[in-house]
Amino acid sequence: MPEPLKSVVGQGAINLRAALANALRVVKTRGPSQVQFWFIALAIGIAAGFAALLFRLGIYAIQSSLYGSDDPTLLASFAADLAWFQILLIPVFGGFVVGLLLHFGTDDGRVRSVSDVIKGAALDNGRVEARRGLVSALASLITLSTGGSSGREGPVVHLAAVISTWVCRVIKANGITGRDLLGCAVAAAVSASFNAPIAGALFALEVILRHFAVHAFAPIVIASVAGTVINRLAFGDVTEFILPGSTALTFYIELPAFLLLGLLCGLVAVVFMKAIFLAEDVASYLQDAVKLPRYLRPVIAGALLGGLAIWWPHIIGVGYETTSAALTGSLLFHEAVVFVILKVIAVAITVGGRMGGGVFSPSLMVGALTGLAFGIVATAVFPNMSGEGTLYALAGMGAVAAAVLGAPISTTLIVFELTGDWQTGLAVMVSVSLSTALASRLVDRSFFLTQLERRGVRLAAGPQAYLLSTFKVADIMRDKSMSRAAPEDQCWDLVRDGVYIDGQATLEQAMPLFERTGHAFVPVVILGGENSPPALLGALFQVDALRVMNRALAETAAEEHS
Repeated sequence: MPEPLKSVVGQGAINLRAALANALRVVKTRGPSQVQFWFIALAIGIAAGFAALLFRLGIYAIQSSLYGSDDPTLLASFAADLAWFQILLIPVFGGFVVGLLLHFGTDDGRVRSVSDVIKGAALDNGRVEARRGLVSALASLITLSTGGSSGREGPVVHLAAVISTWVCRVIKANGITGRDLLGCAVAAAVSASFNAPIAGALFALEVILRHFAVHAFAPIVIASVAGTVINRLAFGDVTEFILPGSTALTFYIELPAFLLLGLLCGLVAVVFMKAIFLAEDVASYLQDAVKLPRYLRPVIAGALLGGLAIWWPHIIGVGYETTSAALTGSLLFHEAVVFVILKVIAVAITVGGRMGGGVFSPSLMVGALTGLAFGIVATAVFPNMSGEGTLYALAGMGAVAAAVLGAPISTTLIVFELTGDWQTGLAVMVSVSLSTALASRLVDRSFFLTQLERRGVRLAAGPQAYLLSTFKVADIMRDKSMSRAAPEDQCWDLVRDGVYIDGQATLEQAMPLFERTGHAFVPVVILGGENSPPALLGALFQVDALRVMNRALAETAAEEHS
């Protein structure tokens, strides 16, 4: 090669390498506002969409082999034709496999789900636990395939988050970019699961990121559309539920009935959530009391589910068949009421037994049944002022799900996209708004945020509350060797008075101490054993803590309003 040509090629290679390095730096630091970032969002959307699709097809394949079902939406009908011992043993077998997976694949035997993704977005720069997430996805796949009474949205959301976490680690993304990539993955997974591109995008913003920043909208929508395309290539452009005839409001005077339905659905949603939490507490207490190996907990849950399913096979699986029956008005009043009670019990057993799965699909079923029961009564009492009873089932489906998820906007839209019925907006919106307003005051805003509160992760109150827990006292304190350190004799005086804080603590524990004592600084120590005195590290000044907190709040506000 001639020398001048070598020089040109060499310089071109250097320029290309520099351009790629600069593009990667831009994506990592200012990704969401750059066009290059959209291609990464598209790639993540495609990957998350295929993950959700394969998860769904995996459930169908295993269900078909175990229950002999060639139509996954008619699982209850196929299960009813099996021998009683088959109905009993299939969930037991699933629970055994799940128990072993979680026992050896996690440190606490707990399935990761949507609440962990919310925590990852708020506290971990958009990252989630990858290995435990994959184990949890596999455990949930087994659960849903063997009759577990839960939904598939929780596992696919966390599985998508694992994909975005891997990308974040590869490109070493900062917090803002990591959170937006997480939102892209979640949007694609939800869209691919439910053929709901609008709701998928808004779910990522409303539930996971918990803000509607403009900079995140475009990449999240791109990923959501990618997930929807993957779903439609596999299943076609069809809705999950087919509604009969017209469900439009007959008279506007009927709207007060939907206000009452919203309040009823809010109470039902609270009972639904409280039942799950009670089941978790009771199961944990009994497990500790009898020293039950944790891998047997899902086995017992599977046995209880199988026992219920012998008489009521409607409770197993996602429950689309029963939900469709409610939306088409194919159930009687007493059937709707009984199925609501049984489904709540079944979901509580599944989740409390740590078998895995989500709560969105079960809440759709519970809501549709609640709405149908209410509609049967309303149309019977006021026949001349009421429309179709199935309209109440549709509104109830959205109202309970919105209250459970704490997501009125995305849930309203996902109901429309699941049914293809956009003519019932007034009824659904009225019911959703009332149910969400009521339920959010009886729990910590939603099922997921209440789950986190029960683990000591306080996100419900907003950044001003949870940001304190992200800063270690040891990282902010002034070391005793610094020139501007607190006087050591004053520090020891405060230690003797019981005013000090451990170096491993966070600002969440430190700020109330300033409020209570009124001191300008608090000694930071390493606590020794019973007979060992504490070792002084330095002091945490209130002004330093406030400066760090103000900077973090400013950065959060800038991200949410950019």
